[in-house]
Amino acid sequence: MEPHKIIAKHKRITDLVIDKRVKRGLDLTAEFAALSSKSDHRNQQTNLEITYRNMIKYTAGGIQDPERDKVFHHLLQSILKLADEIKQDLLSQYSGWHTYWLKNNSLKEQKLSGKTIVENINDLTFKRELDDWLKESGTRFSETESELPAGHQKLIDDIFNHLWLADHYGDAEEELINIIRNSDHFPWYEQSIFVSAITLSTLRSWELKKVRYLIDIYKNGIPQIRERAMAGLVMVLQYWDKRITLYPGIIAQLQQLSDDKGFKDQMRITVLQIIKSRETEQISKKLHDEILPKVASLRPKIEEKLDLDSLLPEDLIEGKNPDWSDMFKDSEDIFKTMEEFSKLQMEGADVYMSAFANLKNFDFFRTFSNWFLPFHPDHETLNEIFRDEILGEGTNELAEALYKTPFICNSDKYSLILNLKHLPDAQKNMMLKVFRMELEGMEQVRDNEIDLDPNLTFKTHITQYMQDLYRFFKLSPYKNEFEDIFRGIIDIYNSEFYKLIFADNSELITMADYFFGKDFYDDALTLYIKALEVVHDDPQLCEKAGYCYQQRGEYENAIKMYKRSDIFERKVWTMKKIGYSLRRSGKIEEALQYYLDAESEDKDNMHTNAMIGHCYLDMKNYEMALKYYFKVEYSDPGNIRVLRPIAWCYFVTGEFNKSKKYYEKLSSVKLTGHDQINFGHLHLCMGERQSALDCYKKSIIEGNIEREDFIDIFEDDRAIITEHGIDPDDLSIIIDYIFYELDS
Repeated sequence: MEPHKIIAKHKRITDLVIDKRVKRGLDLTAEFAALSSKSDHRNQQTNLEITYRNMIKYTAGGIQDPERDKVFHHLLQSILKLADEIKQDLLSQYSGWHTYWLKNNSLKEQKLSGKTIVENINDLTFKRELDDWLKESGTRFSETESELPAGHQKLIDDIFNHLWLADHYGDAEEELINIIRNSDHFPWYEQSIFVSAITLSTLRSWELKKVRYLIDIYKNGIPQIRERAMAGLVMVLQYWDKRITLYPGIIAQLQQLSDDKGFKDQMRITVLQIIKSRETEQISKKLHDEILPKVASLRPKIEEKLDLDSLLPEDLIEGKNPDWSDMFKDSEDIFKTMEEFSKLQMEGADVYMSAFANLKNFDFFRTFSNWFLPFHPDHETLNEIFRDEILGEGTNELAEALYKTPFICNSDKYSLILNLKHLPDAQKNMMLKVFRMELEGMEQVRDNEIDLDPNLTFKTHITQYMQDLYRFFKLSPYKNEFEDIFRGIIDIYNSEFYKLIFADNSELITMADYFFGKDFYDDALTLYIKALEVVHDDPQLCEKAGYCYQQRGEYENAIKMYKRSDIFERKVWTMKKIGYSLRRSGKIEEALQYYLDAESEDKDNMHTNAMIGHCYLDMKNYEMALKYYFKVEYSDPGNIRVLRPIAWCYFVTGEFNKSKKYYEKLSSVKLTGHDQINFGHLHLCMGERQSALDCYKKSIIEGNIEREDFIDIFEDDRAIITEHGIDPDDLSIIIDYIFYELDS
């Protein structure tokens, strides 16, 4: 049976049970159990079905049972638990995944040794204490020096695998976790990977105990461990979102925690950082295609014929309302420059994913737990650098700078260290200089930043850990054995746990504004609409919702929202947005009125004048269109783009000489394909046929106008051309002539 079919069947059962369609869920569980290698699964399913039949029989008979709800919830939990067990059994049998080979191998090793994982920890602890005593007495044997680190690393891997691969946590796992947390033999960076193991285990196989361990570690652990517990908790609650509704106890715990401002602040930071992962692929593409090759530029937006959308300088094109927030400053040029790259980096965006994606093939990353290991200066990978002739001298500085730098995640730090030894000598020297400068800069700034933001350290570590996780799920050789949790966090704000903890409307707006600032308009709109159900009279919320609709091309809805805002607060910006949306909806006369109203409030606004000109042009009122285009030309004499609609208006009204004068001015820059066609029309109507034919051919050769598009444009302009005395039959002949010329 193929793994994806097993997973799909399990998901279907889960959804049915959570939706309380119990009979259908039990029927599918029976089919699922029939495939299992364990007869106990079939027996459990039969018993659960008998229990449910009795329950509905009593209910149908009108028998009142005060414990019924409790029993029913327990039944649902039991069905889900059984479905989980069957899923794991079937994947173990049929998937061929490394995960289940590792799980079976660990169980075999434990049986052969005859010792539990807890006993192995105690053995190693005893050996270490004995070694310390022998060292002090001067009788330590040299063999022990190599054996103990190797034995300890083997134990670390075994503990990680056990915590990750255990479907259910019992007394042994509880004792194991207590030993890890309370023993001095596991430094913080080893305890951290064990928290990751608990998180992965909970994502693989749900169990309430595991969630409670994460909560307890967050509440009582040291900072570095608590950060990982929080990240794990958010991801687990999101992944099993529907299931937690069946566990009132965990809901009560979360409600209690939500009263703690520190918890709430740190969960908000974690949620935002998870959401930022959505930008990673976009950033990688932008870096690769634009910033790194230094070809970032905004492509002119060419509207049909006259490039009207590009008529104004880009700094005058009106987008988001400048009153909203500084976070929207220069949003039109996002990712264009290295300055923007630095800004993204400072915000915690994952700007290095593409750079380090090819540096995950070292043997280091074949050890599963190393994907989650925090970088620390004492790690054995640094031994390679100590032995390097160039790098060895600066190893301590390099390690310290890497440890402290907030901009590179742990996984990438290890990649960098492992790759350093392969670099040419000149690059090694350069790297040492860079890291020395980095260390100096951090020491000067870090303390001041922490004073300003007490959550800065938490934010930094959460950012790095999320990026570590992102690399694991996207780049690990084992990625196909895991459901990519970063694909399932699109609407984390709709999760039950999120609504439980962030019930306040201001939290909803904060999240919406974040999405809005990143141009995720679908998500932002969903949240703005929810916020408006509570706050009905906030003009800014209406504006932003309207803008989201506008960006989605839903102009009718945008108009409703903008008009709603206009009722509460009259603004020039809103009037113009209503005008824009009306024009896009084909309601030109109504759009014109809103632009004229805006003009009465701000007469010299070049954008408003241009848009009024566009409306008159749409209405074929060329005299009025010219009047407003001349205003734009007067305000901005160097604006070449305004020449297009002026030249066209003169052409349509038969003032050919004036039109030609403007087209010749326009020729000082490269003419677009549409410019060439329009200029060709002018030459044709002026009796300059050869010049017309040359322009038409250039529109196809240089302007990249496709032949079918060329024919369509000609058909659109046929009435105007024939009104100026050109024989309609000539037009078809001209088109055929041009195509013959191009084919010859």
